Amino acid sequence: MPRPHGFTYTQHPDDTVTITHGPRPATTLRGPRATQFLAEVEKGDPQLVMARWTGNYKHGNERTARNHPRNRH
Repeated sequence: MPRPHGFTYTQHPDDTVTITHGPRPATTLRGPRATQFLAEVEKGDPQLVMARWTGNYKHGNERTARNHPRNRH
């Protein structure tokens, strides 16, 4: 599975965090969620953390779905 890439985040003076994927905003976090996100980014791989927080990551069932009879072409 390829590693996520292309995510960046910006912390604003009003304690909000904006996560972008490429040129597009993916999500905005405020309050305790922004604080929790910043703590996780400092501890782990930032790209994986941002992918998880935005919901833009593989769920593990793609291979199973690809091999399902209705999805075979």
